[in-house]
Amino acid sequence: MKSPLHHLMPAVAERFTADRVCAIVAPKAVKIEAVSQISSLRKAGVALRVVRDMAARSRRVKAAMRALRATGRSFVHILHLLWLEVIGTVFLAMAGIGGIALAREYAKYSAGRATAGRVVLAVCFTVTFAWFGLSSFWRVRRKSQRP
Repeated sequence: MKSPLHHLMPAVAERFTADRVCAIVAPKAVKIEAVSQISSLRKAGVALRVVRDMAARSRRVKAAMRALRATGRSFVHILHLLWLEVIGTVFLAMAGIGGIALAREYAKYSAGRATAGRVVLAVCFTVTFAWFGLSSFWRVRRKSQRP
């Protein structure tokens, strides 16, 4: 059975003759679907660029874009402050847990059942996480006073 494109393809004997000039694409090549889709996407891209350029000249569109940017900037700023507060709370909670562990280890150390290294480790943990928590809240305070 012959292919529907048999008239476009040369016969086997014609393909391998010495006098035949080779070409990468046959002159009557069938259009490839992927290429036509890409060209449609390019056309859509060009059309969108034209619309964008026309909209950029409109005062209303410029005003709307400025409003969206200002609103977005404000939301991002508030979300960043909230993030710092949440992280500060988590660090202070961990410092509180470290403080409980410090009290327990100190009681064991006083009774002679624990080494000083465990107490020092609990102190370092508690102080470090308390510092992270407090500094997070200090950053919130500093950033919320921006002009």
